[in-house]
Amino acid sequence: MKKILITVAAVAMCICALPLSAGAKSINLTYSNFFPPTHIQSKLAQQWGEEVGKRTEGRVTITYFPGGTLTKAKQCYDGVVEGLSDIGMSALAYSRGRFPVMAAVDLPLGYKSGVAATELANAVYNKFQPKELRDVKVLFFHAHGPGLLFTAKKPVRTLEDIKGMKLRGTGNSAQLLKALGAAPVAMSMPDTYQAIRKGVVDGGVYPMETNKGWKMGEVVDYCTLDYPVGYTTTFFAVMNKDKWNAISKQDQNIIMEISKEFAAKHGQAWDDSDKEGRKFLTEKGGKYIELSEAEGQRWKDKAAPMMQNYIEKVSKKKIDGKAVLDFTVGTLNKIQ
Repeated sequence: MKKILITVAAVAMCICALPLSAGAKSINLTYSNFFPPTHIQSKLAQQWGEEVGKRTEGRVTITYFPGGTLTKAKQCYDGVVEGLSDIGMSALAYSRGRFPVMAAVDLPLGYKSGVAATELANAVYNKFQPKELRDVKVLFFHAHGPGLLFTAKKPVRTLEDIKGMKLRGTGNSAQLLKALGAAPVAMSMPDTYQAIRKGVVDGGVYPMETNKGWKMGEVVDYCTLDYPVGYTTTFFAVMNKDKWNAISKQDQNIIMEISKEFAAKHGQAWDDSDKEGRKFLTEKGGKYIELSEAEGQRWKDKAAPMMQNYIEKVSKKKIDGKAVLDFTVGTLNKIQ
């Protein structure tokens, strides 16, 4: 009897020593991203998935699909909602008008860094918890550094120079181009390189990093440093709600901790990439045009009506646009 009791006790001790996750049901999730696999934002997304697998001890694993191989940039969000992918990363601006609260972040507020833009995007979401994103589980947002003007062949030094030019822009950046007198052409970044090379558009607005990350520095000749109207583009990382609800609370908490860490990494990567993008464009013979203070103010004045237009537009959707914009501007001023 004594031997039996010792054996039972030993077995019990072994069972207690097992990790809490032993026998827990594992789940594999697909992650769709339009960034090419070589892009730092794609590499970070893949690293996020690897970290999830590591910290959940394999209970949640991620199969990663970069380069739009699972869903394209414009279809990514709906792809998550409909279950074509379990997780997705893309730009909110590719679904213009669908995300009215978050659209405030993309206004030309004079951004100086991706770190600040990323912190702001997450702050706006956390403050207002917008209904527009309730059909998914939001993991985090990140946003690039100042979006600037890049052109092929023709330099832009004044508002008069930009008038009538066909330039790539999406969401609020398209509205900015229109306000400045250009003719915006909406297209995703993967399509922009060939469009500029073939002369379909005269250039576009995007962050400095794009010159290397998307090789745009090979097809543009000039960069107008229009920092007074520097805008950003907000990128989302979201999960299908049913798949999120199938994950244990313990692992949900782990995933959100990782997501907070990686939001900051994505933001910093944008700034690091901006430095590389500027170097790349310089090496390709690109020239930089600085606006005088007076000219910069002219551009800012042209963009100013966009703020009031934003308030009026979202008010039709029963959103207090002034409150959203005031919070967005006030928070940005504090963090940069």
